[in-house]
Amino acid sequence: MARRTARHTAPRPTADAAPCPCGLGLPYAQCCGPAHHGHAPAGAEAVMRARYSAYARDDDGYVLRSWHPDTRPAEVAAAPGPTWTRLDVLGTSGGGLFDAEGVVEFRAHYRDHGRPGELHERSRFVRHDGQWVYWGPVLGDGDLAHP
Repeated sequence: MARRTARHTAPRPTADAAPCPCGLGLPYAQCCGPAHHGHAPAGAEAVMRARYSAYARDDDGYVLRSWHPDTRPAEVAAAPGPTWTRLDVLGTSGGGLFDAEGVVEFRAHYRDHGRPGELHERSRFVRHDGQWVYWGPVLGDGDLAHP
């Protein structure tokens, strides 16, 4: 009788154990997952990364919750959009523990209908009700006057 040997394959990571889309190299459950499940990120860059991950994971609810109510749209487009492939944070200004606002410059890479593309933005973040939220892109001369 021939002896069968068990075939061992590495288990596939669950969505929570998979690397976070934001690019920090941590598992999603330890990186942006807590923000998506109600734990407020501790700074402008953390909100930026969590928002990118939410776009990458089609979590429109978090995208809207992390947007300042004065600039938030009624909804995020439900149509199929690009597939987000990588986030590069290029720089930050403010947005820390003792700041009221901050700016994060980033480049988000995507594929849309098989074609590569990128979104480059300087995003403004402010504290609202004690939590960091996205205000919108920095336009023109970069004026950061509080809303």
